[in-house]
Amino acid sequence: MNSDIFFPLTLNAEQILARFNDAKNWQERFRQLMLLAKQLPKLAEEYQTPNAKIQGCESDAWLYHYEEKGRHFYMGDSDARIVRGLIVLLLIAYNGKNTKEINDFDHHQYFEQLGLSGQLSPSRSNGLHALINAIKHYANTNTAT
Repeated sequence: MNSDIFFPLTLNAEQILARFNDAKNWQERFRQLMLLAKQLPKLAEEYQTPNAKIQGCESDAWLYHYEEKGRHFYMGDSDARIVRGLIVLLLIAYNGKNTKEINDFDHHQYFEQLGLSGQLSPSRSNGLHALINAIKHYANTNTAT
């Protein structure tokens, strides 16, 4: 498998932070999440396997992992648009990183900087943490989904 099939990142973390910092309120940040969700390609059914399904997420969500030359790559999808937007934020933060970079990344600070901390419902927060835990689990076990 080649990492080229994974979500092509056209934005980096600094650009995302700028977009969300320009948003003046939750409604504008929510709109940014919806716009990001539209950019996420639909995950092919062959990758929507039980092993890739995220447990702890209220909506259906999948995360597929691939490791190449010590770098981790992820694809994801969900049936909920807000979760799709959150997946894009996670892919921007974690794709192409090595295990140490993934473990050292402060996702609390990232979502605080985005202005999303405390804005997500408890079920969305649980799903977000389940996705982050899966990303870290795959990075630390070096197994493909």
